[in-house]
Amino acid sequence: MDSGRSYSLKELIRFDGERESRILVAFRGIVYDVTDCPKWHTGLHEGQHFPGQDLTAELEKEAPHGTEVFLHDCARQVGFIQNEAE
Repeated sequence: MDSGRSYSLKELIRFDGERESRILVAFRGIVYDVTDCPKWHTGLHEGQHFPGQDLTAELEKEAPHGTEVFLHDCARQVGFIQNEAE
């Protein structure tokens, strides 16, 4: 996947790990591939966060961790959320 690619929110939802797709999530406008992260193997992170979503609001309010979670080797930046006006 191209790290400069843009994803619409409608497109992002298709990357939920189903039908052998990758697991993507967005945070603060950046899209990450978390397919290889152990806590995403079931598709539902910690029983709270769904794949294929923009998790910015959820993580900023509810997560017990900070943005350092996206620095793990298993989380790879693969693109950006497309501006809805585009």
